[in-house]
Amino acid sequence: MAFAIPENITVHLGPPDSDAPNVTIPFPEYVSNVASSEIYPTWPENAIRANMYAQISYALNRIYTEWYRSQGYDFDITSSTAYDQSYVPGQDIFENIRQLSGELFNDYLKRPGVDEPLFAAYCDGEEVVCDGLSQWGTVALARQGLTPYEILTTYYGDNLDIVQNAPVSPRLPSFQRPLTLTDIGEDVRRVQVQLNRVSRNYPAIPKVPTDGIYGAPTRDAVAKFQEIFDLPSTGVVDQATWYRLAYLYTSVKRLAELNSEGETLLGTPLQFDRVLASGDSGGRVRILQYFLAVLSGFYPQIPPVQIDGQFGPATQSAVTAAQQLFGLPQTGIIDKATWERLSDETADLLDRVDPADFSAGIQPYPGFVLTQGMRNEFVSVLQNYLIRIASLYPDLPSTSITGYFGPATKAAVTAFQRKFGLTADGVVGPQTWNELLRVYDDVRGSEHTHPGQYPGTPLTTGSSDFAS
Repeated sequence: MAFAIPENITVHLGPPDSDAPNVTIPFPEYVSNVASSEIYPTWPENAIRANMYAQISYALNRIYTEWYRSQGYDFDITSSTAYDQSYVPGQDIFENIRQLSGELFNDYLKRPGVDEPLFAAYCDGEEVVCDGLSQWGTVALARQGLTPYEILTTYYGDNLDIVQNAPVSPRLPSFQRPLTLTDIGEDVRRVQVQLNRVSRNYPAIPKVPTDGIYGAPTRDAVAKFQEIFDLPSTGVVDQATWYRLAYLYTSVKRLAELNSEGETLLGTPLQFDRVLASGDSGGRVRILQYFLAVLSGFYPQIPPVQIDGQFGPATQSAVTAAQQLFGLPQTGIIDKATWERLSDETADLLDRVDPADFSAGIQPYPGFVLTQGMRNEFVSVLQNYLIRIASLYPDLPSTSITGYFGPATKAAVTAFQRKFGLTADGVVGPQTWNELLRVYDDVRGSEHTHPGQYPGTPLTTGSSDFAS
């Protein structure tokens, strides 16, 4: 399984132990900033590409190994060149580097047979000399006609792979330590919630109570999960199991989101009607991209695509990967056989997803901040979320559904924010609302898995309980 590229990276703007602030930015933006800060846009393109491969792999290695987080820091990498690589807030981004960043940000270097991105050490090669890549040295090699891969193998050896179009995923929860029998706590609860959600697509995984206690049922479910996904079936959540489970969990949730969009997309007849190839656009391309997006959630060999109706290089790459996976000629073109296979595989996956994944009940952020003293229908929705979440997290206070944002509702919001790492101010902005939706969705999954374990709470409004 290819290492999933994170959507964002958190950078500490100074040496590790300094009081400098952190910034969290999209990973492609980080890549373009570092490249613009460290190399020259006038260098030969093959030299720029070689340097960017090294920079990307270096950053991804820091994330993969949790180099800083495992030491108790709350960031992924620093901007200090004495420790890592240069990130300069507000840096002007050169246009050719911006374009290459969009192409290369989900490519990285690794050794054959391992998933870990290569710790691609490098230096400028003039003022500082090191055992890794020489930045100025790449310029001379590119001018000799070497390809980016040949430049990289000059410094890192011939046993080097370039992973291309690795999947992009929301940031997975950080692994702390192995989990096994008698463990208790929030990490155990997270594993239990994820197992129950994934088990809807893989029914051989037994359901478990989401009580935060690692008992025999959780051990058995973990062992079955490991067996299904070709991991050592120990019943212990080690690092490989933790991240594989988290990856599958985000894939299942992504599939649910896509199906909601797909209900519209799939309103178009799905019979093959014409060949699709690079340069095509329109509704049929959107349906093709929907197929690929669903499949990429379950087959890491298929890179995810944007559903934009444009058959560009990313869509062609995903088509070729799917053809290879399903034993079809790798043409990158959608012929009748490819269309029908992608359609059938997508339908098979959707048939295995529980309809509860697609049910209504999620209210998007209303577009304004909710705070104490307000009375409206969105406060009622907020209170319903808080009550349902408190049924799964008994350490959180509950409230009642009145439609009025009183002291009890503020206390419940503040406790939720504190528990899930948000600013604990009792005010519901978009960040708090979206985190409430995420946790509420997990609660709905647990209620569906164990009906009757959680008290039902009808969504009704009232006006008598002004203390809420």
